[in-house]
Amino acid sequence: MKSIYDCERADLTRLLSPAYRSTQLFKALYQRDKDCFEVITDLPKAARAGLATEWNLRLPEVHRRFDSVDGTRRYLIRLEDGEFAETVFLPEEHRNTICISSQVGCALACTFCLTGQLGLTRNLSAGEIVTQVLLAQRDNLRGEFRDSFNIVLMGMGEPLHNYDNVMKAIRILHDKAGLNMSMSRITLSTAGMLPGIERLATETDIPNLAISLTGATNPKRDELMPINRKYPIQDLIEAVRRFPLRHRQRVTFEYVLLKGITDSKDDARSLVRLLRGMPAKVNLIPFNEAEELPYKRPSNEAIAQFQKILEDAHVDAFVRRNRGNDISAACGQLKKKWADEPSAGVTSRP
Repeated sequence: MKSIYDCERADLTRLLSPAYRSTQLFKALYQRDKDCFEVITDLPKAARAGLATEWNLRLPEVHRRFDSVDGTRRYLIRLEDGEFAETVFLPEEHRNTICISSQVGCALACTFCLTGQLGLTRNLSAGEIVTQVLLAQRDNLRGEFRDSFNIVLMGMGEPLHNYDNVMKAIRILHDKAGLNMSMSRITLSTAGMLPGIERLATETDIPNLAISLTGATNPKRDELMPINRKYPIQDLIEAVRRFPLRHRQRVTFEYVLLKGITDSKDDARSLVRLLRGMPAKVNLIPFNEAEELPYKRPSNEAIAQFQKILEDAHVDAFVRRNRGNDISAACGQLKKKWADEPSAGVTSRP
């Protein structure tokens, strides 16, 4: 059966008449968390019966859920074809974040990313992207806190490599009759898919843009992120400089600090030169070590020194706190380690 979550509200108007029925169905799905057509009594009984023969309202199965001591929850989700996606819920005092995947695996082969080791299996559908948000929301947020979260497309996969499905999912999440997510609460992270960035710039509704940089020179990025050989860093930065921004909006640059590779004073100075004059902020991400990868986390002193060089040059820089280290929190680790294990129900630990 087809997933109803693959449909935008306009798609539903072709299934339901009159047109306002599509709004009723959307609100039932996204605002009242209905999971069975029979209980959506806004719709006529005949319409409910007809929809139930062709469409399903099921969210994906949680193959395993891992709960960290710091409150992070990481989900390995089994999809209809038996493949897996990873989703993370990150609780904060003033803001919760749901991190979602856009692909099963990834084709970009960044050397510091476990997902890159998996290779690309397939793109996720719009519905498979949307239901990750719904699953994490319903499992973690209730009542007055139901809508207190942001969404980041920073999980498995390169979002702009799956452009059409990602943008369809964003429109569904943004729909006022759905989750009514403001574009300012949705962030799309790309490793530098230049054509996708340029296409994104032409959209009517544009989410926040984040660039996974991890290296401020071509030689460094060529080594760590093969996509740079196709779209060199100067071309990427020029495209970002042209990107349309809302008032007071900034582009986020994500920079992974790898001991002895991207964490030197010279690396910091190169980053300052690269971003000069740009409305930007930098998230410094100390490497989250994994036994499958050869890289190490820099010392706290090296991290602080790197941050200070940026701040002294008037570049806003923030050190992202590692979360979920006790639950295999690096992207791709869950699929690599646990996909072949039998389901453990809802809660488990590595």
